[in-house]
Amino acid sequence: MNNVGVVVIGRNEGERLVRCLNSVIDQVSESTPIVYVDSGSTDNSVSFAQSLGIHVINLDLSVPFTMARGRNTGFEYLAATFSELEYIQFIDGDCELLAGWIETGVQQLALNERLAVVCGRLHERFPEASPYNRLADMEWNAAVGEVDACGGIAMMRVSALKEVNGYDTALICGEEPELCIRLRQKGWTIYRVTSDMAIHDMAMTRFSQWWTRSIRGGWAVAEGVARYGQSSERYMVREHLSGWLWGVIVPVVALSLVLETQGASLLLLLGYPYLIWRVYQYRRTLGDLAAHARLYACFCVISKMPQAIGQFKFWLNYWQKKPAIIIEYKAPTSKPMTLESELKRFEVNPSHQADSASQEHLSIVP
Repeated sequence: MNNVGVVVIGRNEGERLVRCLNSVIDQVSESTPIVYVDSGSTDNSVSFAQSLGIHVINLDLSVPFTMARGRNTGFEYLAATFSELEYIQFIDGDCELLAGWIETGVQQLALNERLAVVCGRLHERFPEASPYNRLADMEWNAAVGEVDACGGIAMMRVSALKEVNGYDTALICGEEPELCIRLRQKGWTIYRVTSDMAIHDMAMTRFSQWWTRSIRGGWAVAEGVARYGQSSERYMVREHLSGWLWGVIVPVVALSLVLETQGASLLLLLGYPYLIWRVYQYRRTLGDLAAHARLYACFCVISKMPQAIGQFKFWLNYWQKKPAIIIEYKAPTSKPMTLESELKRFEVNPSHQADSASQEHLSIVP
C-alpha cells in the first residue's frame, strides 16, 4: 500500500506512543511514509520515534499549539514529500491502531471517489478503570453509515484535504467536525464503518479532568455556532441553547426566585431528573446496559454546567478578540519511557529505517 501515509501526533505519551507507533508499523509496508509530529515532549518520544526510522517534526512552540496544527503539519509534509500518496491515516499518540484497519480504510475509500473520510469503531482501552473512561467508550460507539463528522482518528483522501486546505489550525478543539463541514460543503462525504479501528487510552481518573474536558466541549459548541450556526443545518445551535438553558438559566431562575415564589421556583429543578430519564431511555435504545445508561445520563446532565462555562469562556474570548489557548485535561502517562528500555522491549526493524536525513529533527514550521 504505497499510496498511504500516516500522521501521528503526540506529546509525552510515553508507553502509549510506543504502542501507537508499533501498531502502525506492523500493518504498513517498508516504503510507507510515517511522520510523527511532536509538540514539545520532555520524555524520549522523539528519540524513540527516530529509532524506528520514522520521520519526526518538532513543532515550533513559539506558535500556540493545537492538535489541528499538528495534524496539518504532518499532512503538509507528507503531501509535499510523497506526491504519490492518495490517503492519509491520522492517529493520536495515545491510540493503538488495530490490525487490518489500514487495509479496511483503503478499500472503503477506493469504493467511492467522493468519499473523503472513513473511520471505524474506536474503543477505550480500560473502560472499567473509571466512570470517565466508561463514558468515553460509550461516546466512541457512534452511528455507522454516512455521517456528518468523524473524530481525530480517521483515514482521509489527500485530494479532499487539499481542496479545503486541511484543518483550521486556529481551532483549539472541535477541529474534526469543522473540517467535515467544509468537506461536505464541497460535496464530499464522511463514512463510519462497523469495523474496529483503534484503541484509545483516555487515562482519566479524576472528576476535575472530566470537568475540564466538558468545558472544552462547551467551547467547541460555542465556536461551532459562531462559525456555522447560521447555516442551513443550524450547526450546534440546539446544543448551544441546551447548555445555556440547563447550565445557567434553570438553576439561576430556580434559586433566585425562591423567596418571591415561596419555594415554588424550585420545582424547575425537577427538569433535571426528567432530562436524565430521557437520556437514559435514549441510551437504552442503543443497547447500553442499564447501569451504563444511568451513568451516561447522569453525567450528560451534570455536564451542562461546565459546558455553559466553556461557552461563556469562548464568547468572552471572541468579543475581546483574544487568541484561543488550548484547554488541556489529560495528564502525561504515569510511566515515562526511556529510549534504552523501550528498544529492549521492541526490536527495531532495520528495513523500515528512513535515511539519515529523515532521522534528523525536521525544522518545519507551519
